[in-house]
Amino acid sequence: MDIRKIVTMIDETRLEAGRSVDPPIRRVIVAAVCANPFAGRYVEDLTPLIEESVPLGERLTAAAVDQLEGKPVHSYGKGGIVGMRGELEHVAAMLHPKLGTPVREGVGGGKAIIPSAKKRGGPGTSLDIPLHYKDAAFVRTHFDAVELRIVDAPGDDELVIAVAVTDGGRPLPRVGGLTVDEAVGENGLR
Repeated sequence: MDIRKIVTMIDETRLEAGRSVDPPIRRVIVAAVCANPFAGRYVEDLTPLIEESVPLGERLTAAAVDQLEGKPVHSYGKGGIVGMRGELEHVAAMLHPKLGTPVREGVGGGKAIIPSAKKRGGPGTSLDIPLHYKDAAFVRTHFDAVELRIVDAPGDDELVIAVAVTDGGRPLPRVGGLTVDEAVGENGLR
C-alpha cells in the first residue's frame, strides 16, 4: 500500500480543572494517509485492502505504543476517513476483518472490542476516534475519544487509517461505574 505520510498526535494532560494529573495521561494517535486503489470505481472483492490492514496495523500500533514511553496501554480505538471518490466500505475493509489482531498483539492483549469510527470527507475532515479500556469495555473511567484531523488529507483518492492508544483513562474521573481495579477482563465486557 502506498503511504503518502504518517501523522502522530500526542495529547498529554498534566492539569485538569486546575488540579495536577499525576502521572500525566498520554493519548496517542498514529495515522497513515494511503492511496485508495479502489477510488472512483466499484470493486466487489475488497480482499487486497483487508490483507494490507495487517502490516499497516502492526506499523501504526507499534508507533503509537512507542509514544507511551514504556507505560502499559490502557485504552485503544481505531478509525478511518475515506476521500470523496471512495466508499465507507473501503475504510471498513481496512478496520474490521483483520486489523484487530495486530492491534491487540501490539498493545499486549486486549479482550474488549476495539471501538471504531469511520466517515467520508476531504482534506481537514475531523474524526472522533472512540476509546475504551482494552480488557473490559464497560470500564466507565476510560470512556473517551480523541480527535484526528489532518489538514491535507484525505485527498479524493486516499484513505486515512488510524490507531489510538492511551496510558490512562479520563483525568479526574468521578462519575462512578466499573473501574480498572474492579474489571475481571475475561469476556471483554466487565
